[in-house]
Amino acid sequence: MSRAKNLGKALIAETAASFKQTSFSECKNIKSGPVFIIASGNSARGFAIEEFSTVPMITMNGAISMFSQAGTKPFFYICSDTNFPLQQPELFATAMQISENVALWEEQFDIVQTKPNGNAFGLKKAPRASMFTTLFNPQESLVRDSFLLSKRSKDIGFSKDMSLGCFDARTVMYLALQTAYHLGFNKVFLVGFDLNQAAGRFYETSESKRSPCGLDQHYGTRILPSLKLMSEHIVSDDFQVYNLSADSKVPGHIIEKISLDDARRMLNR
Repeated sequence: MSRAKNLGKALIAETAASFKQTSFSECKNIKSGPVFIIASGNSARGFAIEEFSTVPMITMNGAISMFSQAGTKPFFYICSDTNFPLQQPELFATAMQISENVALWEEQFDIVQTKPNGNAFGLKKAPRASMFTTLFNPQESLVRDSFLLSKRSKDIGFSKDMSLGCFDARTVMYLALQTAYHLGFNKVFLVGFDLNQAAGRFYETSESKRSPCGLDQHYGTRILPSLKLMSEHIVSDDFQVYNLSADSKVPGHIIEKISLDDARRMLNR
């Protein structure tokens, strides 16, 4: 084996050894109060991010472009699409550079070319529960609906403790909602949560690179059932969720829709 190859392997091993993931248990309930979750829906275009810069923000995927343009840092960045770093390498590199905290699938950290400057948290899926566990010995921090007993619905739930795993509803926003709960935030404002595949993403143009989208494919089978479960079992006076997208596909009786002025009034109280 050539000296160059040996040197390359040594550098990779050194990088892997020096890079360390932080356990989600270390950030449990470290925050409180309001948080904005910024998604990529077209309605996020023009959101006055500077106006709310004092409020912590969680963002995802290509929505990081809003932060880089504003010269501000998100508190948390989440990416569950393993293809995103390949499809949008510049946006992904920006997210790794400016985010205070980053969450990717645990195994993804081993293969991405750009490592995060901030704290790195590994996502893992919550273990599937047997019918007996779901009905008679449920885990308090992994909320599942005992009436959803089909094979497909075993993956539907809500994690109150990300160190135990999370539920992937085929939209990264759902991972962000579980992260917000885990961190301790109790008033969540969703920006750009349109779930309108045809309308596209706010940061995409006819000239820019576009990533595939499967919202329509999974909306009825995974996304909506997961949001219904959250609405029925998680949302309360202690964890309120509001959708700032008037045109969101998610019905208002599942996630309440409010205006930006409504959000301003809530924050000013």
